[in-house]
Amino acid sequence: MCNKNVWMTTKMSKLNMRLNMDPRHSAQDVHRCDLCDTKIVHSYCDFCHKENIEKDTEELVNLISPTYEEIARDLENQLANLDGGYEKLTTTMSKQGEQWHKEIDIVINKMKTEISKIKVKHRDILQTHLGEIKQIQSLIKQTLMAIKEIEKSTEVSPAINYNSKIREFSKLPPKIEVSLPRFIPKPIDREKLYSLFGQIMPLSTATEKNNLLLNHPTTSVRELLDEPQLVTTIQTGHEKLRNVTCLNDGSIWTSGETNDIKCFNTEGLVLQTIKKKSGIFPNDIAVDSDGDLLYISAITRTVFKVKNGQTEVLIRLQGWKPGKLCVTSTGDILVTMFSKDGTQSKVIRYSGSTEKRVIQFDDEGKPLYSGNNNTKYITENRNHDICVADWAAGTVVVVNQGGKLRWRYTGYPSFTKNRSFKPFGITTDSQSRILTADSDNHCIHILDKKGQFLRYIDDCDLKDPWGVCVDNNDNLFVCEFYKGNVKKIKYSKLLL
Repeated sequence: MCNKNVWMTTKMSKLNMRLNMDPRHSAQDVHRCDLCDTKIVHSYCDFCHKENIEKDTEELVNLISPTYEEIARDLENQLANLDGGYEKLTTTMSKQGEQWHKEIDIVINKMKTEISKIKVKHRDILQTHLGEIKQIQSLIKQTLMAIKEIEKSTEVSPAINYNSKIREFSKLPPKIEVSLPRFIPKPIDREKLYSLFGQIMPLSTATEKNNLLLNHPTTSVRELLDEPQLVTTIQTGHEKLRNVTCLNDGSIWTSGETNDIKCFNTEGLVLQTIKKKSGIFPNDIAVDSDGDLLYISAITRTVFKVKNGQTEVLIRLQGWKPGKLCVTSTGDILVTMFSKDGTQSKVIRYSGSTEKRVIQFDDEGKPLYSGNNNTKYITENRNHDICVADWAAGTVVVVNQGGKLRWRYTGYPSFTKNRSFKPFGITTDSQSRILTADSDNHCIHILDKKGQFLRYIDDCDLKDPWGVCVDNNDNLFVCEFYKGNVKKIKYSKLLL
């Protein structure tokens, strides 16, 4: 009974408490709006709202406002450089015009020289014929003089011995008329002249999405480790291992200076081997958005695709040889290539086998890449920049998706790196960082998306790094050229 009374007392106390707190049952009036008679004013925690305002202020001051300032500065810089850029353009056109004038003068002078030679020949023909006529005239005069002597003579024998030359002189020589040479000017085809003079490339507007890493970042933030860690070493058996590319399931394709392309799992077991038909080692390999293998055969100037075990031609070049390739986030294919004589280099973007864009010159008409047939690995960054490791130039060249030069990286000063910077493989990670192999100095350079040096990966006992790739978890795979090994390296961690 005692326990029951306690229970009832507690129950009634709670009920009274609820009634007292409920504005519909409580004798105490609640806060109301001055403008409203019935609506109850909602109460909020002033401390929590101070917190929200401070958080917004911090994000506006430290992140959003500086980002807009950077965008504004960039646009102001573009506007400031606008007149100078167009002045360079018109100057280039004027120089082209001057060169055309020089070439036209050369053509005119050459034609005048030809006319002078024709004139000499013309004179020789007329003088030769005139000499022949004058010789006949001299004979006629001699004959007339002989006839007069006969007429004056009283002797009969000269008249008897006289032979008439009228028949001989009556055979008149042919009349020579040498016509003057003619200059036939060709009509000026203005449209053709315009196309021959040069080409004005239209405005290329590349729109870049500006992402702010606020409360909901699109990708996880990963920071660089102080000391990169060697996860595993895969022995490929390739002679002079050149290329590696990652698949979504964590496996990798590899190729070297042999005609076979091998696929390994993370444990280093061979999953598949593809033998090239030509017997010549592939210049480069990549995986498209469907997971199909692509590879380059420079000897046949062809990009091949392996789908369901069948090899088919995807791209075949004419007059140019393909070097390296990569697949973009949109599924396009970027191919570096060089001319047949090895004096020019360029990048072409393909959609399937259809050419979409050629990237070869900067805004001043100068080549973006060194003109030779040396190695030029290529990759696309997360911001759609196109990054080329130009080995011969000792430079990483980065352009935007429209082909406009962004920046060049020529290495980082270091007392421990004694050899010149000569980049081979190049790849990017989820943070838009760029990683490129410096084989001669046995290290990897890590750059941010603006080309600023961040750090080296020069431990993990790397020897002669060549091709590189990064998987979906930002694990780095590095080819060791002479050892034939692929090293998997962890160099970053999630920022919690």
